[in-house]
Amino acid sequence: MTERLLQFIWQFQYFNRQALCTRDGSALQVLQPGKYNTHQGPDFLTASIRIGSTLLVGHVELHLRTSDWQKHGHQADANYKNVVLHVVWQHDDTLEAPHLPLLELQHRVPNLLLQQYNDWMQQSSFVACAAGIKNVSALVWLSWNERLLAERLQRKSAYVLQLLEQNQVHWQETCWQMLARNFGMQVNADAFEGIARSIPMAVLLRHKNQLTVLEALLLGQAGLLTDAPADAYTSLLQREYQFLQHKYQLKRPPMPVFFLRMRPAAFPSLRLAQLAMLFHQCSHFFAAIAEASQVQEVMALLSVQANDYWHYHYSPGVLSAYKVKTLGKAMIHNIIINTVAPLLFAHGLYHHEEKQKEKALRWLEALPPEKNSLCSGWQALGMPNKNAFHSQALIELKTRYCDEKKCLDCAVGNALLKRTV
Repeated sequence: MTERLLQFIWQFQYFNRQALCTRDGSALQVLQPGKYNTHQGPDFLTASIRIGSTLLVGHVELHLRTSDWQKHGHQADANYKNVVLHVVWQHDDTLEAPHLPLLELQHRVPNLLLQQYNDWMQQSSFVACAAGIKNVSALVWLSWNERLLAERLQRKSAYVLQLLEQNQVHWQETCWQMLARNFGMQVNADAFEGIARSIPMAVLLRHKNQLTVLEALLLGQAGLLTDAPADAYTSLLQREYQFLQHKYQLKRPPMPVFFLRMRPAAFPSLRLAQLAMLFHQCSHFFAAIAEASQVQEVMALLSVQANDYWHYHYSPGVLSAYKVKTLGKAMIHNIIINTVAPLLFAHGLYHHEEKQKEKALRWLEALPPEKNSLCSGWQALGMPNKNAFHSQALIELKTRYCDEKKCLDCAVGNALLKRTV
């Protein structure tokens, strides 16, 4: 037994309530178990119970053992002065709060529920409830997916709003830094964000019509021009960067970029060249996405290709076979999912604009589902994954609930445990 499981049992009243009585034998009736409290203070607030003929409204505190009341120092804590019932798993015959009715649940909870929970906690499969997950109704999945996606976007929005505060509420600069982070993908995300932060937005806007200058700034700040083989174009970039670095007193960020185990199409040098082209073609990207009504408009904005030099190169000065270096569909979808949608959702939260939040959700529904190991795992279990709305919800479920074994806080876990009761 854990305290969280005990809270779950009390919250949903998953125990035998027939002939319910307190430890001293008084008849007990639970009218309302109270609201689960995730903050400081008693576990459940504003509960309603009847002991004998007396109606009591107040808080309920739960412990594994009666003696925990004293061990946790509740007797001297003003937050607990309105507790009307002390619920414990096991009464351990020690001193209890003399003014509080006591309810012991150890012999009132179905063994099937306890066994199911224990089995889940010991499971090492993709998700603990894999064996019974298909028994959960489509209605439960529908509402839970919506909640999961909302939680994911809320969490991502918190990061956006943190960046926004650091940037003195400059949405375009925040958008630029997030775009750069996304272009770096998982391996170079921090490095690319550092590069974006290291170049003042005013400098970029001053040179927005000079693609060579933008490339020199980004590649130079990434340290990719220092030891590059000196062909004509690379030499030009090197000269530009040396001049610009001195002129604007630019300091290179400390984090290096990595090429290890990376496909050439994802090389950081090429991604930075594509990022430069995006800024060159649409320097006010945030304003464009905020005004766009259809996701296809954003996809068109992101359909950039690096300049002609990069058709023959993946790295500065290193010749390769000819291939047009266009930003692929998968990468465009990734940017919309991980940067554009969170930005729009955060903008809606910040300005209390439901339309922006709804647009973010609508665009996710319009994109195909993501392809990764987590989504493949859900697919193997037969879970629907029709679009990016679904895949984002499933990723949130796996990483924030299943991996952390938060089965008691999951609608699927709740539904399956309810079946056992």
